[in-house]
Amino acid sequence: MRKLKLNTIYKHFKGNLYLVIDVVVDSESGRDMVLYRALYDDLKLYVRPMDMFLSEVDHDKYPEIKQKYRFEEYSIERER
Repeated sequence: MRKLKLNTIYKHFKGNLYLVIDVVVDSESGRDMVLYRALYDDLKLYVRPMDMFLSEVDHDKYPEIKQKYRFEEYSIERER
């Protein structure tokens, strides 16, 4: 199973970047949820079930997407 890295930037399969902040617990269901911040527009905070965050893209629904996972770790390389 994939592991989530805190304080790491992830790229959503639709192109936007997000910073994973922490793992929190839904008080109603007890499910682990990923707390993450958008790195665009107004920098909103979002929460999503961890299993969904780490899941693969539904390539039947999105056949044009090349990215394997819904969110993939993203590294910013410096230009020299």
